[in-house]
Amino acid sequence: MIQVGERPAPLADVPPLYRLEGLSKVYGVASSAVHALRGVDLVIAGGELIVLLGPSGSGKSTLLNIIGGLDRASGGHAWFGNVDLTECDDDELTEYRRRHVGFVFQFYNLIASLTARENVSLITEISEDPMDPAEALTLVGLEQRLDHFPAQLSGGEQQRVAIARAIAKRPDVLLCDEPTGALDSETGTRVLAAIETINQELSTTALVITHNAVIAGMADEVILFGDGRIASSYRNTARQSPLELKW
Repeated sequence: MIQVGERPAPLADVPPLYRLEGLSKVYGVASSAVHALRGVDLVIAGGELIVLLGPSGSGKSTLLNIIGGLDRASGGHAWFGNVDLTECDDDELTEYRRRHVGFVFQFYNLIASLTARENVSLITEISEDPMDPAEALTLVGLEQRLDHFPAQLSGGEQQRVAIARAIAKRPDVLLCDEPTGALDSETGTRVLAAIETINQELSTTALVITHNAVIAGMADEVILFGDGRIASSYRNTARQSPLELKW
């Protein structure tokens, strides 16, 4: 029997959302070459909350950028379902990002002259089957702040607007690069709770990059990076709520 908070391992016969084989990325050439990824093999199941943990420069962001269609691999393959992203042209990657991926970065990138609702509407106006902006903002606990401008919101509230904007187009995957990096622990907890809500209520696969080992407790699976490689990985038998994390 699965206990409250416990998540089963992915079923073996369920196709993975992502499958990476020998993925590499090199910046520069010859003596100036920097190997950001060194032959990464990884399978990511749909509906999971994955934490990518490791120090700066270990390859986490490079991996996220490649599977998010923002960067290209130097070698290997990255499949999204049955589509090899490494074989896609620029137009195909643009369509992939538009239809399937939501991004959340450390800095919020909100438009200062637009309200929270209007910032989210920027995405919903170009999406095929979007949420109502108010619905997306309610999911992240900002139903009382719909018509506030970014300057009227705290840092954590601005980040939750950014999350609402990312998920309003109903993406298959939410890619979060250090989403709490600029926040204090209390505010960061609220942001992580919003990501957990999206994962659980919408079954959106969420990948969260962090160097903060405490955050690993909220994940289904934790993948540890070092020197462009996956050093190790493990599954949590019972996920912690962000509110239970000891920062």
